Amino acid sequence: MSEFQRISAEQAAKLLENGANLADIRDPQSYALGHIRGAVRLDNDNLAQFIASTDQQQPLIVCCYHGNSSQPAAAYLANVGFAEVYSLDGGFELWRQYYPEYIEQN
Repeated sequence: MSEFQRISAEQAAKLLENGANLADIRDPQSYALGHIRGAVRLDNDNLAQFIASTDQQQPLIVCCYHGNSSQPAAAYLANVGFAEVYSLDGGFELWRQYYPEYIEQN
């Protein structure tokens, strides 16, 4: 899969239950205030490390605020070798409405 797919919060929840990885590309303050349990905050500073240390055969979900910025990030990650990449439609804002029990804070 050299492209990414957009998925709903429900589809993402099922993938996460089955071991998918999750990258959150929001700013550090927003991430600290609340993020989806298990999410790795991803930015330019840790991108190379993330690519090198993450199993690229596992599904990867990319999350942002509303599902817009995650699309080019997901496309990039698909192009660098991740086999199965998804962008979370509605982003964190929609996710927390459906799954508040999966929200963590730092």
